[in-house]
Amino acid sequence: MKPGLSLRMSQHLALTPQLQQSIRLLQLSTLELTQEVEQMLDENPFLERTDEEAPQEAFGLDQADSHVSLGDRVSESASESSHDDGPSEVTGEAVSDVAESWDGDGSIEMRPDDSEWGGEAGSRQNKGDDTADAVELARSMGSLTEFLHRQALSLRLSEIDRAALRFLIESLNDDGYLTDTLPELAASLAGSEDDEQLDELVHRFTVALGLLQSLEPVGVGARDLAECLRIQIKALLQDDPDNATMQAALKVCGQPMELLAKRDFKRLAGLTGESEALIKAAIPFIARLEPKPGRPFVQAEQNIIVPDVIVTNLRKTGAPKFRIQLNPDVMPKLRVHDIYANALRGGKGESHAGLQQRLQEARWFIKNIQQRFDTILRVSSAIVERQKNFLVQGELAMRPLVLREIADELGMHESTISRVTTAKYMSTPQGTFELKYFFGSGLGTDSGNAASSTAVRALIKQLVAAENPAKPLSDNQISEMLKEQGIDCARRTVAKYREALKIAPANLRKTL
Repeated sequence: MKPGLSLRMSQHLALTPQLQQSIRLLQLSTLELTQEVEQMLDENPFLERTDEEAPQEAFGLDQADSHVSLGDRVSESASESSHDDGPSEVTGEAVSDVAESWDGDGSIEMRPDDSEWGGEAGSRQNKGDDTADAVELARSMGSLTEFLHRQALSLRLSEIDRAALRFLIESLNDDGYLTDTLPELAASLAGSEDDEQLDELVHRFTVALGLLQSLEPVGVGARDLAECLRIQIKALLQDDPDNATMQAALKVCGQPMELLAKRDFKRLAGLTGESEALIKAAIPFIARLEPKPGRPFVQAEQNIIVPDVIVTNLRKTGAPKFRIQLNPDVMPKLRVHDIYANALRGGKGESHAGLQQRLQEARWFIKNIQQRFDTILRVSSAIVERQKNFLVQGELAMRPLVLREIADELGMHESTISRVTTAKYMSTPQGTFELKYFFGSGLGTDSGNAASSTAVRALIKQLVAAENPAKPLSDNQISEMLKEQGIDCARRTVAKYREALKIAPANLRKTL
């Protein structure tokens, strides 16, 4: 076989490191972005945090000694940027210096923020002395185990009993329950060979369990929900021992929890020996008890949602006009370090090559963060334009919306819209929602239009709330009622939406 030469032409797409970073920053949540910024500040000496308002300058990588920050703005129009294609679809540069309004059924005013990029963010917290921040309050309480250990120090116990109590406290889960049995806990310490030692440990743990269940919060140390409720009722009966409702509630919690869940008043009345009327009065009392004693000690940061976009209605009466702005509290205030950047000006040679690369990385990082927020703002504005009725009327007015619809309008790819709407939140007059919440499939209607799945779920919730508790609506009945309103929704679809709403089936909702 003779050797030969041949020429071939091929075309392929290569993602530059800058574009890869831009895509990665785009899909990060607010918390993840904060961690990324902190890591970059630690690693790159050319990047620094600033509390001052950033000057408005044009961004340019060729400006070796310029002062670059997230205050930089671009002056292209939004219409020009919406036609960007290729990798530039993730930039959204044009929105930074644009204020647009749409008139008609409603108006939208789109602004990045009233202040400069990177400017000092105003605090939205109440400054009153009698108002405590929820996160700080949760931190001050400490964990559940720390709270119980502090109480245990005030008890006069022997060393063995104190060690047993400490071991039980450390064995609780986050809800305050003791999920392992006492023999299992004893076997984990002594093994299963020495029966006498096992029996001694179980005895010590039994004594320690009684002490643990006497501590605050009431109900801690319970092995199951029924025991947790009984502990709380017994504590309340100490202050009011003749309360008939509490006594009936205590007897109800001694019965299988399935009967309580089904609200089977007749069987509970027969098992407890109490009247059906008293059982009905005890159920609401039980519902007010705390099923998870450890809940107040869970770190509040895990449940806090900080919106990336804030939508406000500027008109109290008449046609609504919405202003869409980025939340200044989530935008990092960064800039390139002036002194270090100027020191490299005019530097040549291999000795400065590494530093020049770090300087360029800092500039690209700032630019990509700006692009991230600009893209979020563009996508949010397009969502608000389509879901104006929801912002005014609520869930029932939600219209069907798919990613492709937004992608086609903004000249982006669906994957980019998916990254933008994941783990990003919007604060609206109707509440705070993830951007993905505004997207939903459509169900056919008699009029030929489509009803949003979100609106259908809200309608199902209304129908269930208005049903007769003695004769709850089945999934088939709900399906027929939706068809009467012109919405083609099969029974299996109703069941799926009902389960998503965490609504029990008809047999469990029935009040006997």
